[in-house]
Amino acid sequence: MLWTWVAFVILILLLLALDLSVLNRRPHTIKMREALGWSALWIALGVAFSGFIYWAYSAHWANLGLTPDAVDGRPNDGASAAFKYLTGYLLEKALSIDNLFVMAVIFRFLAVPPEFQHRVLFWGIVGALALRGLMIGVGTELIVHYHWVLYLFGGFLIVTAVRMLFLPERPPDPARDPVFRLARRVLPFTSAYHGHHFLSIENGRRMLTPLALCLLLIETSDVVFAVDSIPAVFTVTADPFLVFTSNIFAVLGLRSLYFALAGMVEKFHYLKVSLALVLAVVGLKMIGAHWIKQLGGEYGSLYLLIVVGAFLVVGIGASLLFPRRETETIPRALPGPVPLNPER
Repeated sequence: MLWTWVAFVILILLLLALDLSVLNRRPHTIKMREALGWSALWIALGVAFSGFIYWAYSAHWANLGLTPDAVDGRPNDGASAAFKYLTGYLLEKALSIDNLFVMAVIFRFLAVPPEFQHRVLFWGIVGALALRGLMIGVGTELIVHYHWVLYLFGGFLIVTAVRMLFLPERPPDPARDPVFRLARRVLPFTSAYHGHHFLSIENGRRMLTPLALCLLLIETSDVVFAVDSIPAVFTVTADPFLVFTSNIFAVLGLRSLYFALAGMVEKFHYLKVSLALVLAVVGLKMIGAHWIKQLGGEYGSLYLLIVVGAFLVVGIGASLLFPRRETETIPRALPGPVPLNPER
């Protein structure tokens, strides 16, 4: 089965290489039309992959679906695997929407030129492959050997949902981010951009550019959001291949979705309520899995997929029907070069 994982990772790397080296070889500003086209392509690929999942698990290709799923105790056939993959994909895509807002904050704070933002997000995806793979591997091992960890995940998701619903929301401030503050003190940064490069040489010394700092902040923010989204997918399945593939395909389309929705994400103000309710539902499902399995039977994943989709549609629809007053919630870019190397 190892070569199945290797083949999938190679496929993703080839798609990313095609993206960077052929289709986006020259730095340029991603326009709305181009972003929507790429978003549609990545979503189509992600949904189409469920067809492969159905066939592979039905035929038990490379021994897929022969091991009982630790969440429900049953091996995954083609239909159940496809539903679990699609539910995990939708959960990850939905819970990643908040990450778009954080990306916009970071880009504006560091005054990253629009034509270089795609490169940062591209390498952010490459880093997410490794980081999420590690987190999913650890989570799967914990669930297989210590089933009670599912209840901890469920409780964590419910607490997160309550915080999202009832605690006042503070706009993210990169200047207070401990990673930002530590990096600018211990790493050699230049305050000037050098094209799309992450490294430059000044006075014979190799320096990191602000683009490298932006990449670091994007990577750490992804880890923070993965702490919520990966346990949510474990509500659906503990099959590591389903969790990993649904996560990666959802994250792949996040870059294009950012360019399509970055200017609109603040308008979806009721979406945060929807996401909190999604987290609460999946957390309750994780804690009450035994009773919910008796009610939902073999179609439990389908019902969860419908519920998650309904919450998202209602949140987006309510935001469009009842817009709030425009407020400035994203910090403005720092005037001039960012002072990355303060005096010690």
